[in-house]
Amino acid sequence: MTLFSRKVDYAILILSYLHQRVEGGSAREVASRFELSRAFVANILKVLCHKGFVASHRGVKGGYALQRPAEEVRLADLMDAFDEGFHLTPCTKTGPEDVCSLLKTCPVRVGIAGVHQRIRDILRTVTLAELFQSVAPEAGTQFGLEVMLPRRPEPLGV
Repeated sequence: MTLFSRKVDYAILILSYLHQRVEGGSAREVASRFELSRAFVANILKVLCHKGFVASHRGVKGGYALQRPAEEVRLADLMDAFDEGFHLTPCTKTGPEDVCSLLKTCPVRVGIAGVHQRIRDILRTVTLAELFQSVAPEAGTQFGLEVMLPRRPEPLGV
């Protein structure tokens, strides 16, 4: 199981490409750069345009450009734009048709819902700008969260 669908994964690639080019780019350029199907890239760009992530420009020098700076776009919003928001289990989905048959008797439903909410909260804090950074975050931190790194034991007798 992966957290990102293929569409979301490629949308991130496309947005990173446009982020690096203030003048924007065409579906053909993006498809060529990542060796993807031009039709698939065009479909993703259509959704990104419809949802307000990119703006399209017609004409000879037409193409797509970011509608908002990457610092203002949250990863959770991008996932939700493709109607494939993250759901840890069926009972964390909102529609009654998605509910698990064990909903009333499940002993871990509340705990799983809590974990799901914590992950969603993190996804709401991560911006595309963080994903587009070419330099890795400082050691020991990731997305503003402290990461516990294993400590090396002190040498004895030194």
